[in-house]
Amino acid sequence: MRNDELLALDRAHVWHPYGPMPGRTDPLVVESASGVRLRLAEPVHGQAELIDGMSSWWSALHGYNHPVLNEAAHDQLGRMSHVMFGGLTHEPAVRLATRLVEITPEPLQHVFLSDSGSVSVEVAAKMCLQYWRSVGRPGKQLLMTWRGGYHGDTWQPMSLCDPEGGMHELWSGVLQRQVFVDAPPVTYEESYARMLREQIALHADEVAAVIVEPVVQNAGGMRFHPPEYLRVLREACDEHGVLLIFDEIATGFGRTGTLFGADQAGVSPDVMCVGKALTGGYLSMAATLCTTEIAEGISRGEVPVLAHGPTFMGNPLASAVACASIDLLMSQDWALEVKRIETGLREGLAPAAELPGVREVRVLGAIGVVQLDHDVDMAAATEAAVRAGVWLRPFRDLIYTMPPYVTGDEDLARICTAVRAAAQAG
Repeated sequence: MRNDELLALDRAHVWHPYGPMPGRTDPLVVESASGVRLRLAEPVHGQAELIDGMSSWWSALHGYNHPVLNEAAHDQLGRMSHVMFGGLTHEPAVRLATRLVEITPEPLQHVFLSDSGSVSVEVAAKMCLQYWRSVGRPGKQLLMTWRGGYHGDTWQPMSLCDPEGGMHELWSGVLQRQVFVDAPPVTYEESYARMLREQIALHADEVAAVIVEPVVQNAGGMRFHPPEYLRVLREACDEHGVLLIFDEIATGFGRTGTLFGADQAGVSPDVMCVGKALTGGYLSMAATLCTTEIAEGISRGEVPVLAHGPTFMGNPLASAVACASIDLLMSQDWALEVKRIETGLREGLAPAAELPGVREVRVLGAIGVVQLDHDVDMAAATEAAVRAGVWLRPFRDLIYTMPPYVTGDEDLARICTAVRAAAQAG
């Protein structure tokens, strides 16, 4: 199909994420991808390929077309691509669940597999609500979180996004009204920690669980917060009989410099959600892990099952690739690579702080953020990045990068150049 034909059909029929129908600008057509490069069907602004500074929305840790992941997918395709998980099981899913238990905090022993991060949050919420109902506390029906977070686009996760200024503000009058506290400060403040403790105590009779993104609030604004606040949450939740959920969908698998954000605080949640990088960006899959106390509590209840069952739950193909991706990550000195990327981002993005319109530059692990004092001109910023040979996807007032861990120093420097160019243009 010619490029112009493909774009015409795309414009007529394909609804892209967070966009109108039809779209106002044509997307770039990617023909193939390898390593950290996206090859375009036709050159754009003189660029036949672009360095991916986004890891395909933070999922492609190992880059593209990786021989180890390709082999895992190919081998599993020859066995079976899918089989229902109700009443059946298979080695890839069992191996994946076991591997996840091995690498996550010790109290997490049970794994519910699903097909997207948003659904994993739905499952986490359902687990916590049903646990309290099962143990005789049906009044605990709400969730608590801090403002500025993002947990997905399905119904329950939307209710946990900031109802004032968040991307799902439109639904504030329809969604369940959860309990919100102020967003965490960027430095540790005892007054804020005291407020967290007080609010958990105040709402303990109605709140089933607190849910937060540990260390980094991602799609809600790319804000960082001290891990000490996670310890405050753990202590307060334990004291007042509230469960704690960590949404590690974006922060898991090394992105912040530790394997999971929870590791930076040395605490364990009662429930953890993982996704995005779980399969190395190859296939859609997520998981919700919980403690034995939660699993056994639900299983002793009046309805002794978790009534949730995605059609593609435990998909063998995704499970096999996820196992290969985790093994590949753990077989390497991933922490050293993330530290190398962090150093490169700090050096390469520091000059952006002097640009007009830039409010702040911040870096943590393999995450680099340039925040403007105004909303980004998406078209201008994207064009500037593409001219520099890099794919970025700014949003709101943020131009940021989360590169694959295999990004070399030269390519990392080009990503930083593109971020600065986008900041100037946007």
